[in-house]
Amino acid sequence: MINKLPTPTKALKIGTRGSPLALAQAYETRERLSKAFDLQFEAFEIVIIKTTGDRVLDRPLKDIGGKGLFTREIEEALLRGDIDIAVHSMKDMPVDQPVGLTLETYLPREDVRDAFISPRAAGLTDLVEGTVVGTSSLRRRAQLLYKRPDLQVVEFRGNMQTRLKKLDDGVAEATFLAMAGLNRMKIPKVPMYAIGVDDMLPAVAQGAIGIERRVDDIVVADMLAAIHDGPTGQRLKAERAFLSALDGSCETPIAGLAELQGLNLRLRGEVLRPDGSESISDDVIVPVDDGVDAGIAMAKKLLAEAGQGFFDWRS
Repeated sequence: MINKLPTPTKALKIGTRGSPLALAQAYETRERLSKAFDLQFEAFEIVIIKTTGDRVLDRPLKDIGGKGLFTREIEEALLRGDIDIAVHSMKDMPVDQPVGLTLETYLPREDVRDAFISPRAAGLTDLVEGTVVGTSSLRRRAQLLYKRPDLQVVEFRGNMQTRLKKLDDGVAEATFLAMAGLNRMKIPKVPMYAIGVDDMLPAVAQGAIGIERRVDDIVVADMLAAIHDGPTGQRLKAERAFLSALDGSCETPIAGLAELQGLNLRLRGEVLRPDGSESISDDVIVPVDDGVDAGIAMAKKLLAEAGQGFFDWRS
């Protein structure tokens, strides 16, 4: 179905980070809008914006500010009117948007699983005691150490290609990437296997692309409504309500996944101590319309079980 809008007088500017994966997500957004409104690619302009998270690669995310590191400069550009929409990996997004912006458009969700990547080991059970594993994700770090406290974990920042090169260079024996990114990038011959969500619950909103806009931009709102995926939106509402109630950030190891089961929604959540010494989880099935309330209730339950200081780093 071709949707009708007033003939655009200028290119719609799509803001994005400059990594190959971020660009792939921006291109997917452009393609979906192009098809929805029968527009040529020339009707869109991809605008690359470098964020703090892209510039500072020598320190852990928790030491330089958390999730907003990958979004702040892009959102500032959106508020100034330098771009018309912003395309984000939803697992990088803070739960609250700046005044004047809204995030309510999601593309169909990709594979939510994590991928174990290693040129020499087929899986976690193949890693011998003391093996070095690289990751910049506190969630993955904590989940790994919870299962395999005998392993060594080192900081592993950088885009997908950078991390794969670090493996080749022997900085670590293994790492983790999101299956969604691998699928979108179509990188050949990566030595990997997908980890089931029962073995490693993914990050909240992993595999989802979100598109942010200005609240008062009605024309853009109408355009984005044509490419919004409702089921993904239902799932993310529950997951992000869970994250918000936990006050989640890059400093807190949190996992969460909502799945649709007919008229119901299954929500799983997990919190871990940063050192991987303890994990607390929950699993509920509720009507889809109750997903947000379920996310909030689950967060409160896990926080009560965890107690004060659960997320503190132990020396």
